[in-house]
Amino acid sequence: MASDLITKAKEAFIDDNFELAVDLNSQAIAITPNNPELFVDRAQANIKLHNFTEAVADANKAIELDPSIAKAYLRKGLACMKLEEYQIAKEALETGASLAPGESRFTSLIKECDERIAVEAGELPELATVETSASVVTPAVSKSLDNIAAVPKDTQMAFNLSYEGTPAVKPKYRHEFYQKSEEVVVTIFAKGLPAKNVSVDFGEQILSVSIDIPGEDAYTFQPRLFSKIIPEKCRYEVMSTKIEIRLAKAEPIHWTSLEYTREVAVVQRPNVSSDRHKPSYPSSKLRSIDWDKLEALVKKEEKEEKLDGDAALNKFFREIYKDADEDARRAMMKSFVESNGTVLSTNWNEVGTKKVEGSPPDGMELKQWEY
Repeated sequence: MASDLITKAKEAFIDDNFELAVDLNSQAIAITPNNPELFVDRAQANIKLHNFTEAVADANKAIELDPSIAKAYLRKGLACMKLEEYQIAKEALETGASLAPGESRFTSLIKECDERIAVEAGELPELATVETSASVVTPAVSKSLDNIAAVPKDTQMAFNLSYEGTPAVKPKYRHEFYQKSEEVVVTIFAKGLPAKNVSVDFGEQILSVSIDIPGEDAYTFQPRLFSKIIPEKCRYEVMSTKIEIRLAKAEPIHWTSLEYTREVAVVQRPNVSSDRHKPSYPSSKLRSIDWDKLEALVKKEEKEEKLDGDAALNKFFREIYKDADEDARRAMMKSFVESNGTVLSTNWNEVGTKKVEGSPPDGMELKQWEY
């Protein structure tokens, strides 16, 4: 029962067993996925574990389900401050403060965000790190927030960052990156992904990629980036063999890695020359390679590739699926899965009301395998 899991999760959190609290809340979410309080509680445990991107994802999901929960904005603000996303944190905290006007915690955190933003803008000297700024909410504050009167559901807010509230899983796709002076290109190698199952969001210094294929474990990739980007100028494309993501740099500096690290001592600014548009891999020793030309050649080969056997069948399937309407797509997925890959139908009226039985080729038979 979800209620038992919720009770055990709260007990685990009180006992400082935060990993267990995350796991128990995740199990409860699987049973009742539309309960925003579960995402708020999991965000709190993730903050304790320093899983700040996951905490932001959970807080965003709670806000999506119920925009009137002040605690969700508090969790998001705390996690974003730890990620040094102070502007986003401030916006979340200001919204939470409007929902809980008597809560002083919001006021102090908003003030700290203003100071950090001023430091980044060069208006104030560097501040000493205050560890309490992103500490977990005390029981007293949490209790007071629990008792806040509900705000009408029609209160709507706009946000700069959106994440899927899925728990982190072991990466199943390989990725790499290269860069130009004005952008970083991230490639995630994944074949045959439907574009509708891929979600990519951009923050000031966060990239969030989610791949959710029915019947498979969800894949999430949420790195804090080496340096800041311009979200509105970033873009991505889902191709037949990969996802290509283009990150617009906020500054034309050389990234020594894709992800942020405190060990970076010197940020190198590129020399502006006639070769400024040629991307370079951080560790590459190759010279005189026109990467733009090579990229165009790869795309051309992908478009003109001639396949046979299962590869040709999969390509044919994707092309039909891409141009089909929603009912036809549902029919294709249902018939293909239920028949163990032996039947492919685009007629939802025919397959939607019954289980599709397997139809093996002549001379062959279906067998149930035991694992």
